[in-house]
Amino acid sequence: MITAGNIHYEQAHRARGLSAGGLGAILLMAQRIELAQEIDRSLHLLKRHLPYHESDHVLNIALNLIAGGKRLEHLELRRNDEVYLDALGAERIPDPTTGGDFCRRFAEADVLALMDALNESRLRVWAQQPDAFLDEAILDADGTIVETDAECKQGVDISYDGRWGYHPLLVSLANTAEPLFLLNRSGNRPSQERAGEYLDKGVALCTRAGFRTILLRGDTRIAENKDLDSWDDRALPRDGTTIAETGDLDAWDDARTIRFIFGYAAYDVLKAKADALPEEAYGFLERPPRYAIKTGPRQRPERVKPAIVRERGFKTIHLLEEKVAEFDYQPSACRKSYRMIVVRKRLATEKGQLRLFEEYRYFFYITNDRDLSAEDVVFLANDRCDQENLIAQLTSGVPALTTPVDTLVSNWAYLVMASLAWSLKIWSALLVPVSPRHAAKHEAEKRTVLRMEFATYRAAFIEMPCQVVRGGGRLIYRMLSWNPWQGVFLRLVERLHGSWQC
Repeated sequence: MITAGNIHYEQAHRARGLSAGGLGAILLMAQRIELAQEIDRSLHLLKRHLPYHESDHVLNIALNLIAGGKRLEHLELRRNDEVYLDALGAERIPDPTTGGDFCRRFAEADVLALMDALNESRLRVWAQQPDAFLDEAILDADGTIVETDAECKQGVDISYDGRWGYHPLLVSLANTAEPLFLLNRSGNRPSQERAGEYLDKGVALCTRAGFRTILLRGDTRIAENKDLDSWDDRALPRDGTTIAETGDLDAWDDARTIRFIFGYAAYDVLKAKADALPEEAYGFLERPPRYAIKTGPRQRPERVKPAIVRERGFKTIHLLEEKVAEFDYQPSACRKSYRMIVVRKRLATEKGQLRLFEEYRYFFYITNDRDLSAEDVVFLANDRCDQENLIAQLTSGVPALTTPVDTLVSNWAYLVMASLAWSLKIWSALLVPVSPRHAAKHEAEKRTVLRMEFATYRAAFIEMPCQVVRGGGRLIYRMLSWNPWQGVFLRLVERLHGSWQC
């Protein structure tokens, strides 16, 4: 069927096209949430703005990634594309060298100011969401390794698993998969370092947004922090004051509006307590199916891999059963006791078709939530694994977790600016309008866009060939192609041109 032949290329002299035509909607959204204004108000790195402002540099890096760039060096392609410049309304944009120099101007306080500026615009997006959006904020914290082969980058070190690079901490809003705060650290720093400080920043941000309750989640390293008591005592201030600005935290102790669920290391004392529990204290942990079958069930295909494992006598571990129980436990750094949920897994180690032995392994979760069942605590804690998908998108989808500069702080600044590309994707999904007449359909589309991988989002909403035309005081993006998501895209643009909630 593919029979095209005798193909020739010609240069169009009148029509000027842009492959990333969806950038216009991103720029329109940035104007509506006053993103550039917030950056320029908060960040002061340039003595003279000739010709660039701080916001020009920040948006230049983020838009490069949205338009399809993968590296800082790809700015060179953008700055030599006249149609791209016309689409941005710019005479010129910074080149890669200038962008790198801008990253080197940052001190730690400047990176914090940049994150605060981005979060101010984030609050404007959250303010447009329905009231149910503010029921509960789920904050996840985790570290990840950003590898580099460079030998001259300041701050690189070897991680716990032998990889060289940095060890940034990410605090994200699980509801929308938004990166709220990033902290770059040397590669050999522990996962929990400054995690409590940045979770507090996330709590303060969500408090300002008006979230009614907050849930904090983290892995076993985060749980070893000494902040569990202070998080349990804190409640959301009734007068709108941020938690960091209040001194009398005990006044909100009874409200218990901040919960936490953390994995906890399987210390010997905890395993001894779990072994000492009577057998009737344990109940079977039945995990719900990962998805519901919308049509009829289909026959499973033959599993090829297990047959090869048995044939070649490889050693494997199989889960036989899971049981759950709980007991009260007071960590040494805390002045209160909390619920300790224990999951006991019975595992069988086999070699080929021969079972070698069986053993128990324990997994612990600590929480101050006294209402949820032990099973629900486990499921809610396991949902934190979705943050790994966010880290994967920031690493290979955007990609934002790269280190193109030469110092720890300058690379930190680049991480924050590059991750803005993902935040812009999330904000555009949150601002997709939902009309009452087609509420079910529009809500489903909004959720789909929110959960899209970055590459899929770019293909659906950004890579729309457009002719860029100036006329009548307007900058017109004339679409030259069609895709199934164009209706959602045009509804978004219509909302960005319309009125907003105050």
